[in-house]
Amino acid sequence: MVHERESARERTASGATAASRAPRARLDQPRPPRRRLLPEWDPEAFGRLSERIARFLGTGRFIVWMTVVIIVWVLWNIFAPGVLKFDEYPFIFLTLMLSLQASYAAPLILLAQNRQDDRDRVNLEQDRKQNERSIADTEYLTREIASLRIGLGEVATRDWMRSELQDLMKELEERHNGHREHGVFPADRSRGRDVDDR
Repeated sequence: MVHERESARERTASGATAASRAPRARLDQPRPPRRRLLPEWDPEAFGRLSERIARFLGTGRFIVWMTVVIIVWVLWNIFAPGVLKFDEYPFIFLTLMLSLQASYAAPLILLAQNRQDDRDRVNLEQDRKQNERSIADTEYLTREIASLRIGLGEVATRDWMRSELQDLMKELEERHNGHREHGVFPADRSRGRDVDDR
């Protein structure tokens, strides 16, 4: 009887109500990745590539190679036979290529500068925090040195101890000499009695 009730509960749970419910996403599992229409790229890798290109564009090697290519292009299209010329005198195709190169170079250089600005900002923040720590450490050490100086003012130094001991020695010698003259010491008293008894 009990088994029949449990099986009936299972049937109702897996019946119409379970089928009509949409499957819930579990919170303990990551969502499956969504499909995107645009291609995905790694912004860090793209940034590194743009920095390399911008770094190369800012070198003398690039200017030399660019100058050589332009000179060869112009000379080829002036002195080559008519069939082999691909860009006649106004050099429109050369102008198009140079403007295309410039249109890509400018954003790449700006992207590289933005990345450099971000790195500089992080470095400045780290330097600022390091300076704050250094200032805090310096202030702490200054307070410690000041407290040590105050404490050393109350501490007995070797010279002070030496002078105090010398004063005590003088005082003891004076007392000892004074007691000898007055016969205060017991040995002197016993000697005095012996002398008196004789």
